[in-house]
Amino acid sequence: MKSKIVIFSTIAVVSVIIFILKLYQIQVVDSVYKMSAENNAFRHVIQHPSRGVIFDRNGELLVLNEPSFDLKVVPGTISEFDTLEFCRIFEIEKKDIDAIFQRKQKRYRSTIVKKQISPEVYAKMQEHLYKFPGFYIEKRTIRTYPRPIAAHILGYVGEVNTREMDNDAYYNLGDYIGKSGIERTYDKYLRGEKGVKIFVVNVHGQVQESYKEGRYDTTAYSGNALTATIDVNLQEYGESLMINKIGSVVAIEPATGEILALVTSPSYDPNLFVGPKLSGNYAKVSRQKNKPLYNRAIKSRYPPGSTFKPVSALIALQENVINENTVFHLTGGYNTGSHIVHDHIAGAINLEMSIQHSSNAYYCTVFKKIITDKKQESYAASYENWKMHLHSFGLGVKLGVDLAYEDKGLIYPSTYFDRVYGEGRWNHNTIISLSIGQGELGFSPLQIANMTCVIANRGYYITPHVVKNIAGTGIDPQYLTKHYTEVEERHFKPVIEGMEKVVTAGTARSAFLEGYTICGKTGTAQNPHGKDHSIFIAFAPKDNPKIAIAVYVENAGYGSTWAAPIASLMIEKFLSDSISRPWVEKRMLEGNLLNKK
Repeated sequence: MKSKIVIFSTIAVVSVIIFILKLYQIQVVDSVYKMSAENNAFRHVIQHPSRGVIFDRNGELLVLNEPSFDLKVVPGTISEFDTLEFCRIFEIEKKDIDAIFQRKQKRYRSTIVKKQISPEVYAKMQEHLYKFPGFYIEKRTIRTYPRPIAAHILGYVGEVNTREMDNDAYYNLGDYIGKSGIERTYDKYLRGEKGVKIFVVNVHGQVQESYKEGRYDTTAYSGNALTATIDVNLQEYGESLMINKIGSVVAIEPATGEILALVTSPSYDPNLFVGPKLSGNYAKVSRQKNKPLYNRAIKSRYPPGSTFKPVSALIALQENVINENTVFHLTGGYNTGSHIVHDHIAGAINLEMSIQHSSNAYYCTVFKKIITDKKQESYAASYENWKMHLHSFGLGVKLGVDLAYEDKGLIYPSTYFDRVYGEGRWNHNTIISLSIGQGELGFSPLQIANMTCVIANRGYYITPHVVKNIAGTGIDPQYLTKHYTEVEERHFKPVIEGMEKVVTAGTARSAFLEGYTICGKTGTAQNPHGKDHSIFIAFAPKDNPKIAIAVYVENAGYGSTWAAPIASLMIEKFLSDSISRPWVEKRMLEGNLLNKK
């Protein structure tokens, strides 16, 4: 009897242990069983917040939201249904449905069947959705753009990828994130906070009621509204002037660093990158010959050409190698020993005249004095000192604009010339093309516009930026901080006087506007691949300037022919909201330079 009792007791204990282990496996270890039980009881429906809207500086809406809907399902909760009828009604490929229900590892995870459904299509779906228990709709929003402009500033929103999910726990598969422009830089402010609603569902996936009357639901909070710095009318006007041209226009308010317009041409309609057609449209736009996705305003490296001469003058004044009364007697060119840098003027030329008439020989001579300055121990040291000055103007460094992919531009260190020519085997004549903004220099239109702000402000700039305010918070202090150059304020007066004469009686008379004091400088950048680039910088008014601008028109020739008129039109548009020279406007609007290279 004792042996039987022992046997039965052992069997009982083993049975209990097996039962406990199985129960533990089902309830704790086996996530599939656990997930199945939970999803037969509850459905967590994410409440996606509306992204924050974006206004221009004057309160006009640039970006807003429209309702959109995702059709979703938890595959493991669905019994057999007529897939052919389902696919016909909802216009879905059968292979896509089959794929969803064959992913065994995701059978108890909510899965998108069809995304970004328009309100019109959603209304039609509602008529048939009851036939397919377990399928449900999750409300979303998508972006829309009232005006088809400013694509490179505003950016676009796309589906989050694996890397982005790894970098930010906020995101889950199927979420949307800013991919470029303001949408990318300020995504954490625009995206808002998700909420969740919990529903009780039956074994067929049909909603029965809100769980605990919504006690555990959380509210979604919309994203912050943003105010951009751009003037939408100026931006639109700039884009229209650059139609059928390749290049860029950047306009900045000098006193604040606020970007008033940032045009890169060609561009694209931001509405193309919205909704289910985004990927297809992106592929089409990216294949276009003139690269409309490329943001020339912040990524291109153009030689500054003669627009560089005012900065050369300021550095020379600060280094005391010239003064405002310095006169050079020029003979129509500068002889390096191996070649001549030609000039179109000759005679006794002072500082103001050198800027007014854009003398090459004057600035070759100025550069020689800078590089051979006896205060420095070597040509390399003089060059590095010169480069330091350029950096203080925001040239050859990343400015920190609140747009992704900014290029820092190109200024080589002295060691580069040591490698090319040999240490101690180069001098001012070897690199003389730098004196007139050619050679081993390359800056973005943003950097050149910012350089113009430095001159307009008589010695400082504020980091250029495209967002003026974030509702409920404010902007980063870096966009309120002044950055001073190494050049003292007293040196700017003669340079600015010369820039005024450029417009009134110099190389940019095409930019002259009655009633406005515009200070400018033309440039013609050599282009080894075709016709030279047309460049112009300007600010206005002369005192207390409201706008500084840089215009680059590729393969357009002299700066006075295309860039200067475009700049003056934009200045007038911004300052008066009118145009006094319709014939100039007509020529700029109708000009087609795409086949003139």
